[in-house]
Amino acid sequence: MRVRVFFHDKCFDGASSAAVFSRFYRERIRNDVEFVFTGLVHRAGALFDENQFDGDENAIVDFKYSSSPQITWWFDHHESAFLTPADAEHFERDQSNRKFYDPDFKSCTSFIAFIGKERFGFDPTPLGDLVHWTDVIDGALYPDARTAVEMEAPAMKLTMVIESAPDHEFVPNLIPLLARKTLAEILEEPFVAPLLPPLLKRHELSIGILKERTECKDGTIFFDVTDHDLEGYNKFIPYYLHPESVYSVGLSKSSFRVKVSVGSNPWATQAPEVNLAKICERYGGGGHARVGAISFNVNQHATAIRAAQEIVAELRAAIRAKSG
Repeated sequence: MRVRVFFHDKCFDGASSAAVFSRFYRERIRNDVEFVFTGLVHRAGALFDENQFDGDENAIVDFKYSSSPQITWWFDHHESAFLTPADAEHFERDQSNRKFYDPDFKSCTSFIAFIGKERFGFDPTPLGDLVHWTDVIDGALYPDARTAVEMEAPAMKLTMVIESAPDHEFVPNLIPLLARKTLAEILEEPFVAPLLPPLLKRHELSIGILKERTECKDGTIFFDVTDHDLEGYNKFIPYYLHPESVYSVGLSKSSFRVKVSVGSNPWATQAPEVNLAKICERYGGGGHARVGAISFNVNQHATAIRAAQEIVAELRAAIRAKSG
């Protein structure tokens, strides 16, 4: 029995979701199973290659919905989970008891653990630390920006490694370990440990770059680091540098996309009221009410800049209107 699990790549919650799903499946569905893990990324254009839906069962976790009949399991918690209204209708009609959605969960990992326990009798207790940290990291439940940026906990170091994964095989090789080892033990693995020191150094450098590039006006930060290899920067650095901020909009670039990241300060003195997922959806992106992103083709740099500037203007206007 071969089960292909598609997960949100270069994402701690995505990798952890795949780990919890695979352990749940092995313990409560069937144990004579081979798992194949495939990362998915948000990009401009088609998100899925249906030729990859080649398992005896195919699951998607922590990523958008696919109406393909080849997809037999699906779990997600993003507000922007459906690419089209037709996909949402397809999900609502589904009677398989194998597809689940709840945007109220802080992480998809905790959602899978909950559904596994409530619907299938799965015991997630051995994965309690993993579930706890995915909620903290994906839900931005840190006590303050300093804690989020100083990266002391093993889970935060592992998040940095995952987000900067050196190749497409790294996270799939990591997922089985997440299902059975502690986070501290995983950091000591021979294929993980050497990656950490240079990443911590890069993290320190990124703080300096963002200090130079971030501008905070009307409670909204804007920065453009598309001329640096910084797509995997710690998303809390802008709030660490500008604690007075409410929102942030940032431009970054990788080999395959230009990304507009839109976020809100979890520690803001003024509560963010604009639904950022709705804003991102207008440009073909999505996310949650408090954090979202838009991916443009790598040759659409000017379009991405224009979108970022429009969003910055909208958020700054919202802050001025509330202040006025």
